[in-house]
Parts: sequence; structure tokens; C-alpha cells
Amino acid sequence: MRLKLFAAAAALFASASLAQPARPPKLLVVISVDQFSANLFDEYRPQFTAGLARIASGTVFRNGYQSHAATETCPGHSTILTGSHPARTGIIANNWIDQSVGRSDKSVYCAEDETQPGTSSTAYKVSPKHLLVPTLGELMKARWPGSRNVAASGKDRAAVMMTGHNVDQRWYWTGKQYSTDLNVAPPAVVAKVNALAAQGLATAREPLETTPFCQTKARAVPVTGGGKPVGTGRLARAANDQTAFRQSPEFDGNTLALAAALVDEMQLGRRADPDLLAISLSATDYVGHGFGTEGEEMCLQLTELDREIGDFLKVLDSRGIDYAVTLTADHGGKDVPERERLAGVADAARVDPALNVSNMGKALMARLGLPGPGLLGEGSFGDMYIDKRLRAGEHDRLLKAALAAYRAHPQVEAVFTARQIAATPMPQGDPVKWTLLQRVRASYHAGRSGDFYVALKRDITPIADTSRAVATHGSVWDYDRRVPILFWRPGVAGTTVERSAETTDILPTLASMIGLPVQASSIDGHCLADVPGTTCPRR
Repeated sequence: MRLKLFAAAAALFASASLAQPARPPKLLVVISVDQFSANLFDEYRPQFTAGLARIASGTVFRNGYQSHAATETCPGHSTILTGSHPARTGIIANNWIDQSVGRSDKSVYCAEDETQPGTSSTAYKVSPKHLLVPTLGELMKARWPGSRNVAASGKDRAAVMMTGHNVDQRWYWTGKQYSTDLNVAPPAVVAKVNALAAQGLATAREPLETTPFCQTKARAVPVTGGGKPVGTGRLARAANDQTAFRQSPEFDGNTLALAAALVDEMQLGRRADPDLLAISLSATDYVGHGFGTEGEEMCLQLTELDREIGDFLKVLDSRGIDYAVTLTADHGGKDVPERERLAGVADAARVDPALNVSNMGKALMARLGLPGPGLLGEGSFGDMYIDKRLRAGEHDRLLKAALAAYRAHPQVEAVFTARQIAATPMPQGDPVKWTLLQRVRASYHAGRSGDFYVALKRDITPIADTSRAVATHGSVWDYDRRVPILFWRPGVAGTTVERSAETTDILPTLASMIGLPVQASSIDGHCLADVPGTTCPRR
């Protein structure tokens, strides 16, 4: 039995007659589907029949790119509505190390204010403090004071990075309800949606009804490292199981219900100035982490996501709003290596625990006869930091030893020093052709990035302990970089474009669509002339 999330929320919405669209659009709806890789889009595109099918009938860049190396949620969302790479946005990762922070926890969360007393990177005060550039919604508000900049999201970092500092409403799931970091009066519909979400969470969910196509995906695959087998789950859950709730289409359905409710209460798209609604849907990411990308679980998630987005678009249709939709992803994703090996990916493997920054640091410090952890970081790849408490000579000895150790490991593709990265010009042109060093450069921001950067080899999954997650993303490789970029308006014909585009191109393209001037030197992206309704400047 398919989920009826919008049926439960229908009482929140009043009916209205359908009107013919005008130009430019009065409401820009920008949807990010977390971990929706271009590989998944290509695979499931023939199966979509509802919302994703409608959006895919527009202008489709199937070779879109999150061009940078740090293919994580926070950096990816920071590019979508700023037109800039992480090197400019300052959002180099979900978390980075700042040894100057006046607390024992030196890890900094991308969407926190670490100066708040009593906080940590896991118990934080949500803030856009670290985002260094304006978003499209902020630029719209600067040009048209009546414009509204609004977000509904499954994750706080996604909502923050898509809206920025000057925001009208920003709501995101915090475990039991949708909350905000803003000091604003909450719309009445938020309490109603929270009540519906709480009711749903408290009710056990039966297994979803599968489909013939999803049945072809059903194959139990054992997972090494302590995890349970994956591949045949149908997303059932017990009452009040928050993890399973996030790993389900009902999570996205609630976020879309909140977005639709905000459209109505705030009358988005129905005043003189254009509005922006940013929506980040997180369940695909949680399903990917929990079950991988190629099992029955992901198939059921994407089937229901297609339907829920379709229901959301029907709400907008019924309001007579002149709107345009952009859909993309913050990053791609990769399946579990155990299933990949069954599919013939011979090099697919889990990371050697010795590469974890803590294990490597302890081993190197013991070898060098030095005290302390030595190395700081967030895992087995990405930015690595030398402990600043070391003396200059000790620092140099440890850096030299760490570079040699990582470069010698058979699972490591490349290691770049901060000096090497900083000396590399910012890459331009086709992101497909960027070298690994150029991809890392697009993620590098002096003062936040590490002393060196470790890139694992292709098909190495950086998860050894699978008790909490079995698959992930974050690599420099195209399975994590390549994402779909779709532009759609009701009644406007589209096409599929094979050449590459970047998520940084979304801001200038939408700005052109609504007649918003943007200084080219202030962003990294370029207007996409293939999108109807744009007046892109010549390049």
C-alpha cells in the first residue's frame, strides 16, 4: 500500500483554480535530492511516472557535476544556490578541524556557531556563520525587498546552505520535529505538520508494497564489518524508530508537505516580487547509507519519491502559481562493495582501518618517538591536520612521515600538500577533464583546509565498521561528483543535454530567468543558455 502522506496533509491546503503561467516565474522552487547520483537518475528515469517524470520532461543536464573533491552534504548544498565552489563558499566539508577553537572538541560543524558556550560539533547552535557568500534568495531580497527566501529540509545544514544569512523562514528536521534557528514567528502550519509527523513517527509502518521492477533488485547481500545483510528490505519500521523513519519515503513526504504548507500560508509566488523556495529531501541519502544504492530499498524509496514530488507539484498547479522547478543533488553515492563485487567490480573493497587518521597518527607518533595524537581529521581520507602543539621540527618530521605512509598504501590514489593545492590555479572548463589536484583545489580554503589531503583509490568505500552505515560518498571520483541538473516549467518543452554542466551554473541560470543581474566575477558558475526563458550573456 503506497504512502498517503499528502492525503494526511490535505486539510492544510485550500483549493484554487489553475491559471496560465506568465513570465518570468513568480516562484522558484529548487529541490535537492540528497545523494541522488546521475547514475541513479539514468537508471530509474524510465521507471518514473509522476513528479520526477514531469521534471525530467524539461531541460535535463544528465552530466551535471558537483565538481569539487569534498562530495558531502554541506559543501554540495553550498554550491547549488551560491554559484560558487567550496573554495569560495568556505564550506570545505561537513566537518573540519580548527585547533584555535576554545573547546576540547576541535571539530567544527559546517552549520554551527562554535563560539556559543557549551556547544560541540554534535551538540551545536545552528548558524550560517561559515557560509562566506550570498545565496540566490539573498540576492533576490537585495534587489526586490518583497521577495521571500524560504527553506524546508530534512537536514539543518542543507537548509542553511541553500538560504544563507538573510532568510524569511527556514525549517529542518531535528529528530522529532521541524525546527528553525531563526528568531521569527513560526507559521501556524509548522505546528500542524509537526503534529502529523509525530503521529506518523509514533505509528509502526508495514513493509511497502513492492513493484515488478523493484523485485528484480531484491537479493540479499551479506555485508562485512558487522553490518546486517542488505538488498531485500521493504522499509518497514517499529513505532518511534527515528533511524528507520529517516530511511523512508515518509520522511521526504513530510518535508514536501511542510513546503506546500509554507507556500500557502506565506502566499509564495503570489505577490509582485519573485520568491524562492528551497527544498532538500534527505531520505535517499539515509537509504543509501543504510542499505546501499542498488537494492530493493533504494528502488522503493525512489518509486515513492517520484509519487510524492508529483503530489507536491499538483498542489502548486492547483494554486495557479507561475512557478519553475530546478532539481539536482548535493552529491552522488556508491553502492556497497560486497554487491559491487558480485556485479563484477573487482577492485571494490572497504577501507583498511590503518588509514583512519587516529590510527595512522598513533602509529606514526610511536615510530617517531613523539607524544600526542599527531594527526587530526575526520576519517580515512580528505583533509588531514598536523597537531599544532608540535614544535616546528617535530611538525616537519611528522608531515614527511605521514605523506610517505599514506602514499605508500595500496588503497591511496594521491596525497597533496596544502602548499601544492594552494599553488594550483582554480580550475575552469569541463569538470570531466579536471585532474584530481584541480578537484581538490576547488574544495580548498586557506585557514580551514588541512595540512594535506588524502584521496583514496576508485571503488574504495571509506567505511570499515558497518554497524551504523554500509555505504557512503565523499570521494573525488565521478560516481560521487556526477549529479543530474533539471530545469522545468509547466507547459515549456525541454530537451536532454549531454554536455557537462555544474551545480554552480544554477544560480546564474535562474538569475537570468527572473532578470536578476549577477556580477560574473563574484561567482564560479555560468548561465546555461539551453534553459528556456534565460537571456544568458555571451561567454
